[in-house]
Amino acid sequence: MLKHTLLHPQLLAALAGSGHGGQLLLADGNYPYTTIRPPHAEIVYLNLSPGLVGVDDVLRALLDTIPLEAATFMRSPDGAAVAAHDDYRALLGPEVAITEAERFDFYDQVRQPSVATVVATADTRICANLLLTIGVRAPDA
Repeated sequence: MLKHTLLHPQLLAALAGSGHGGQLLLADGNYPYTTIRPPHAEIVYLNLSPGLVGVDDVLRALLDTIPLEAATFMRSPDGAAVAAHDDYRALLGPEVAITEAERFDFYDQVRQPSVATVVATADTRICANLLLTIGVRAPDA
């Protein structure tokens, strides 16, 4: 039995196939995940119903499962603060490098070959998309 909190078989398999520097997108419910992604990127559907499952829920499970080295947030088109970003900062902590990208720059980043997995969530918040870069597992002491 697994000891961490992530149990979704398809997502676990996708993560196992990614390595250091690989990326995964946690897409909100508005993101065009079938068209704005690399053709090889696997889509993991967690969008059960509006609000179920959200990006925060997936991020919490990922933090217990893989090391993260960087995160990119999608900036609001009008420059307004995005409440979801404060939640992500709190969850990621100071050790994860965080950047923001304008919408179309964000889309360009998601189209890169390093993006191996897209997780479709049902997060209803605007600009709640989160692009994560997988880090290196620390050696056992």
